[in-house]
Amino acid sequence: MTQLAAEDARSTPVIAPPNPEARRAEARRARRQARFDEAVRLHAAGASISTISRQVGADRKTLRHWLQAGSMPTWRRPPRSSLLDPYREHLERRWAAGCCNAAQLWRELSSLGFPGRPAIVRAWATQRRRAGHSPGRVPVMADGQPWRPPSGRRIARLLMAAASTLSTPDRLFAARLLEEVPVLSATIAVARRLVQVLRRHSDEALDDVLADAASTPLAAFATELRRDIAAVQAALDLPWTTSPAEGQICRIKMIKRTMYGRAGFELLRARVLHAT
Repeated sequence: MTQLAAEDARSTPVIAPPNPEARRAEARRARRQARFDEAVRLHAAGASISTISRQVGADRKTLRHWLQAGSMPTWRRPPRSSLLDPYREHLERRWAAGCCNAAQLWRELSSLGFPGRPAIVRAWATQRRRAGHSPGRVPVMADGQPWRPPSGRRIARLLMAAASTLSTPDRLFAARLLEEVPVLSATIAVARRLVQVLRRHSDEALDDVLADAASTPLAAFATELRRDIAAVQAALDLPWTTSPAEGQICRIKMIKRTMYGRAGFELLRARVLHAT
C-alpha cells in the first residue's frame, strides 16, 4: 500500500506556485470578471445601460461591447516584433546554462550582429527574473531570508580590514572569497602594502609596490598613479601638507553659503579677514 502511494505521488505532476506577476494578472482578471458578471445581472434585471455604467464604473460603449460579445474580453494584445526575435534561441540557451548577466548576454549578441542597445537585453533579463525563470535557486540564510551578495564597496572594506575587527560571518565570507578567487589574495596584499606606504607606516619604496601592482588587477590604478608620481613622492618625502589650505577653502565656501552665494568679493573678503 505504501509503495502504491509512493508511486502515485511520483506520477502526480508537481505544479509550481504562480509567480507574483501571474498572481497580479489573475487578480486583475478576477476583478474584470466580477464587473462583467454584475453588468450581465443588472442587464437581465432590466436596468438601463446608463444605470449599469454608474454602478459598475464602466463606459457605456464598453458595456454595450461586453453585452453584445456575451463574454468578458481578455484585452490581450498581439505580441509585437522585437529586435531580439532572431536571437531568442541563443538567449534562452545561455539563460538555461546559467548566464544571467545582461551585459554579458548583450556582448554575445553584439558579436552575432545584434544592433540593439544593452537596455533591450537588460529589460528582457529583468522580465525573465520577475517571471520566476531565473536558473538556479537563490541561497537562503538560516533565518529563511534570501541571501544577497554585498556591494563591491562593502567587499573591498571586508577584504582590506583586519580579520580581528570583523564579525564571524564577515570573516568567513572574506576567507571563502579569497579561497575561491586566488587572484584576490595577491591584489589585497599589494593594496595593503600601498596603504602602509601612503600612510608613512612603512619604509618600503613606492616604486617597488607599484611594480608589484602591475601584475594584479590594480595595474590600471598603478599606471594612473605613475603619471603624477613626482607629486605623490613629494607628498611622502616632504613635511608640508595642503590640509590648512583645504580647511580655509572649506571655511570660505561655508561663509559664502550663509550668504546664499550672492555676496560679492569685497563683502566675502571682509567677512573672512575680520571674522570674530
